[in-house]
This record gives sequence, C-alpha cells and structure tokens, in this order.
Amino acid sequence: MRRISGFYQNTPGIAVTMYSHVDEDTLFCPFVESEEVNALAQGLTFSLEKTPHPLALIAATSLQQHLRYQQNWQHNFGLTAGEEGPAIGKMFGVLVVRTKEGELGYLSAFSGKLAGGNHHAGFVPPVFDTLVPGDFLNVGLIEVTAINKEISFLESVGAAENAAQIHLLKTTRKERSVGLQQKIFEQYHFLNAAGESKSLIAIFEETPAGKPAAGAGECAAPKLLQYAFLQGMEPLALAEFWWGLSPKSVNWKHGHFYPPCREKCAPILAHMLAS
Repeated sequence: MRRISGFYQNTPGIAVTMYSHVDEDTLFCPFVESEEVNALAQGLTFSLEKTPHPLALIAATSLQQHLRYQQNWQHNFGLTAGEEGPAIGKMFGVLVVRTKEGELGYLSAFSGKLAGGNHHAGFVPPVFDTLVPGDFLNVGLIEVTAINKEISFLESVGAAENAAQIHLLKTTRKERSVGLQQKIFEQYHFLNAAGESKSLIAIFEETPAGKPAAGAGECAAPKLLQYAFLQGMEPLALAEFWWGLSPKSVNWKHGHFYPPCREKCAPILAHMLAS
C-alpha cells in the first residue's frame, strides 16, 4: 500500500497562469492545450506531496474563480456581509486526471453538502447520496424527529410523571440513530485503480478505532478518486483548500491548502491508492 503522509504547505507566493476552464455541462474540465501543461504532466504519477503540484494549483485557482462568480447556487461562506443563513466555510478539492483518450484536465468536489445539496453542476457526485427522497435515511430521520417531538411534549406536560415513557423513547431514539448510522456506512464502497471494491466498514475494521467516524466517505478526496476510477481516468495530482470562515473547532484559513484529514480520509485513501 502507498503510505498516506505529508502535509500541504500554503503557497501564497506562487503565481499561476490560467490554463483551464469550468464547463458546467460536464464534470471533466480540460486544460487548455499548451506546451507548459504537457511539460508539467510529463512523468507525473499520483502521490500526496507536501506542496500541491503546479497543475493542481492551476486547477484550484480555476475552481476558486468559479466560486467567486458563479450564480447557480447560494451558500453563505461568510465572506460577504449581509448574506442570508449561517456562515459555513467548506473544503473543496481538485483532482488532476488523464482520461482514457489521453486528455488532461481536472475534476472538482466539495466535502459534505453544499448549499443544502449533494449535486451541483461541475462537481462530482457523492459516493452515496444521503438526500434521496423516500430513501431509508429520509424515512428514518422522519421517525427520529417524531420521537423527538413526543419526548419534548411529554417533558413539557410533566417530566416526572412521564419519566418511564420518556426513558423508553430516548432508548428507542438512540437505537434508531445507531441503526441508521450503521446502514449509512453499509452503503459506502470504494474502488481503487485495480478496480477492487472495499466497503467502508471493512476499511475501518483494520484501524485502531475499528469503525468509521461520522461523515467518513463524504470528504472531497474520496469523492474525486471514486469518480475518476469509475470513469477510467488516471489520477495525477490532488489539492484541497478551505473556502470561507473557519468553524470554531478548527483554525482553517480561507484559500489555504490542507491535506486530506487523517481520521476520516487516511484509511479510505490507503485502500484507494493501493498499488
């Protein structure tokens, strides 16, 4: 297996020339043909380097320009005063790839959900879509919400008198929630370059934690590699950057590059990048 190591360093002093464009009718964004692009790709093989490869920087710069000016969806990144909704930054990723026809370009992805959705023009789809209406997750969440409402009602009319029923409902809620999370994990299966598929549960059984963390499989890097392998594309270089305000729990900086997370991504990528 290829070892997952290294941390991207932020590169504010690097100037990049735009050699790519975002075509929102396709998920593959080709680089504009040039001698420089071809030279940068010469002999390039995928690895998680400490500094993003120049081609990945070109792709990231193109995506950042798209994020500044696109009008297809609205998400409050906390960068503009007066925007509606809570300010929530987002991790984005780009994957430089070579198609089966030999064309160079890149794919784009976001971590988790963007503007309340999983599908947006120009971004690869999730490995598993948690927002399908009528799916088990949607139905399960409705059931959990109903239990929450019943608990709140019983607590409001007399917590002491209804203590036994409230306790039973809370136990039921926990069991439903744990069951839903487990069923979500069961839906995730990841490919590698050899076409081998492995479940999320099996991947994390080999880790000290023994089970996936909540949200595992929803980060940008696994999404990008999964789509590339499904389409027969060769991954060449990856870069992930934070866009918007940082959550209080971490200190991510707008526009800075970061490595795939260790807790959720490293075990998945170890499988996906296995040679």
